[in-house]
Amino acid sequence: MSNHLDSRVVSYYILKKILDEAMTIEGAMDSLSHKINDGDRGFIRHLVTTTIRRLGQLDKIINHMTKTKLGNTQMAVRHVLRLGITQLLYMDVPAYAAVDGSVRLVETKISKKLQYLKNPVNAILRNVDRERELLLKKFGNTRLNFPKWLLSSWDARFGNATVKDIIAACLEEAPLDLNFKPHLNIEEWANSLNGKVVRDHIIRLEKSGKIDDLKGYKEGLWWVQDVAATLPETLLGAKKGEAVFDLCAAPGGKTAQSAAKGAKVTAVDMSHKRLKRLVENMKRLNFNVDVVTSNILEFIPESSASHYLLDAPCSSTGTIRRHPEILHIRDANEVNEMALMQSKMLDHVSGIMKSGSILVYSVCSMQQEEGPDQINALLERDRSLKRKEISKEELIGFEQAILENGDVQTLPHFIEGGMDGFFISRLEKI
Repeated sequence: MSNHLDSRVVSYYILKKILDEAMTIEGAMDSLSHKINDGDRGFIRHLVTTTIRRLGQLDKIINHMTKTKLGNTQMAVRHVLRLGITQLLYMDVPAYAAVDGSVRLVETKISKKLQYLKNPVNAILRNVDRERELLLKKFGNTRLNFPKWLLSSWDARFGNATVKDIIAACLEEAPLDLNFKPHLNIEEWANSLNGKVVRDHIIRLEKSGKIDDLKGYKEGLWWVQDVAATLPETLLGAKKGEAVFDLCAAPGGKTAQSAAKGAKVTAVDMSHKRLKRLVENMKRLNFNVDVVTSNILEFIPESSASHYLLDAPCSSTGTIRRHPEILHIRDANEVNEMALMQSKMLDHVSGIMKSGSILVYSVCSMQQEEGPDQINALLERDRSLKRKEISKEELIGFEQAILENGDVQTLPHFIEGGMDGFFISRLEKI
């Protein structure tokens, strides 16, 4: 007898874990993986991520359509309505399926105390279906989906027009980027996978299915890596035979980039679990990499390296298009806490660098505190480092990401189909 649950039931449980328990989408899906039919996985992910992306608009619509506000005690029913309205307004799901599935959710998975809301749920969803055009227009302000602290920080840094573009990109489903080994014919592989080349050895797939079923995966010919995430290692510039310390390395995308060039890479991370995944990835790719389990603040290498890559822990606001739950599990205080940790890491790494070595600092963040402010403060307090400016010739096709001072800030709308928001700065020890 199958142990799998209906796709809408699984989606409901995943949404609860994300919004009620502050779990990530990946963590929530992993916790219920034994309940998910492989054929339903894509629908479930799309339904949940779209609901999370549109949560502000959805809640405005729910409040508009209900006579009595659904409070915390009725949160389970609000979750059901969120999923139902998402299917009606933002997905290509037949109305009867969205309404019937939602009503059955109330009947079978909501406590008996809330069963009196079954008929109102049915009525609300039918009214939403009838009034869909009016509701989409009335509640079309996409800023509703983003917390005020985040919007104010972006408005101040980028301006309202750019923020509008950022939001639009973050609301779209992110494609899958594959980074291929450099010796392969990238055009032939793009044709074979029905994808398109977006940079060097990066192929973008709009639809992929299960990753480990894709051609070339088992042979270790590529790894998953957003195009923006490839830029820090590219700008590091390590060549064959040169020593690289990849700090905070797991799950290993940038490690694989350096290894593919023939660099001698030491991957450092404090998480045993994440390093296990890195080791598995390197084994599949047939890359020989040294692995060290260590807190970066305690890492003292036995020998020096010519290149250091610090892809520091951060707020991850640059990855909202792929991880919309960040909108609901991060706040301004966490950004400040992350910035403090980053500054400590930068000070420590500077202390172990030798003269003439290169450090690339990167964060998948669009926050001023974690990017420009971080590097400006570092250069003020540490005169042994200087900025090694990044030129347009190094980032052909991404020139608009280069800031006036030679640092880099990619934004989600910079290329068709989107990219992560990364801040990158390259420094030299003098």
